[in-house]
Amino acid sequence: MTTLVQRWRAHSSLTALAGFAVAAVLLFAVAPAVLSDFRLNLLAKFLCFAIVAVGIGLAWGRGGMLTLGQGVFFGIGAYIMAMHLQMADAARLGNDVPEFMEIAGIRELPSFWTPFASAPVALLGILVLPALIAAALGYGVFKRRVKGAYFAILSQALAAALAILLTGQQAIGGFTGLSDFRAFFGFKLSDPVNRQMLFFIAAGTLLVVVALVRQLMHSRYGELLVAVRDQEERVRFLGYDPANVKIVAYVVAAFFAGVAGALFTPIVGIISPADIGVVPSIAFLIGVAIGGRTTLLGPVLGAIGVAWAQTALSEQFPSGWTYLQGVLFIVVVGFVPAGIAGLWPLLQGLLGNRSRRPADPPAAVVVEALPQPATEKVQSR
Repeated sequence: MTTLVQRWRAHSSLTALAGFAVAAVLLFAVAPAVLSDFRLNLLAKFLCFAIVAVGIGLAWGRGGMLTLGQGVFFGIGAYIMAMHLQMADAARLGNDVPEFMEIAGIRELPSFWTPFASAPVALLGILVLPALIAAALGYGVFKRRVKGAYFAILSQALAAALAILLTGQQAIGGFTGLSDFRAFFGFKLSDPVNRQMLFFIAAGTLLVVVALVRQLMHSRYGELLVAVRDQEERVRFLGYDPANVKIVAYVVAAFFAGVAGALFTPIVGIISPADIGVVPSIAFLIGVAIGGRTTLLGPVLGAIGVAWAQTALSEQFPSGWTYLQGVLFIVVVGFVPAGIAGLWPLLQGLLGNRSRRPADPPAAVVVEALPQPATEKVQSR
């Protein structure tokens, strides 16, 4: 039995390595060769969405936490990166404040901008701040056993509150956000080679994120996370605290979202409250649901596919894409809960049942029942 388990694990590891190798070839060799600079930059944007989707797949698909507010952590990482790039451009031009502040009449740099002028501090803030906020929020929510629709509504309310807060802050760009970044850590963003470098960074980050989540899924923690999703009270009875298990998954998902937001800012060239509110948070979730939230690659493929469809179809049907997206989400949730990734096992099962079915039914064999010999009952006196 132990030998069979070891063989299965070795086969699974080899399959995963082959999958990562194919993905690396497609992202680092095929995509730059066949796509134009515009399409490659568009794909880099979609990869940022896929990084967020991987975290949602871990928290929602494996942990059962319907995270409708990932735009909060995505926005934190994005705005920290944008603030650093704005101050770097201002320092390069010899200005005390970024250009949008001069236009708005702000002559003194706000105090909360100052720490992010340093590149190491900005990177540390991108990596740590979303995770810390998620840990504090998760501790307050999961320790009080808030779950289900209540948790989903709370997370969505946080995304809406952050978008409204940023809209009224002229020191962070207001409703127009922050844009017009000239360089990314010394590399000019107008250079196509540097923009291709951003694509490679996003692609490499996505592969690393998928590898980390796969390791978590196949670890003891991954089994415990699924157990908490399915039988939370039984896990608590066995001596584990389900709140701690949920907090870890929620923090990991927030960490991924913050990193994705930081990459999104230089790739797209703008970040605004419209990119981090309720609608983008729901769009992240729709991609995960369509791709397959309980699988590893389903959220990645779903996020990229939905983002590509939105870009392609919204150009032709600007007012109809939102309705199509909603209908697609309803169909997947109602009829294909496992998402697109769940169609392949379903097809395998159907083909397997058809191949095992005999061509001609066997002839019926009639067996005459023979009379059974009477058994004497012996009564002990």
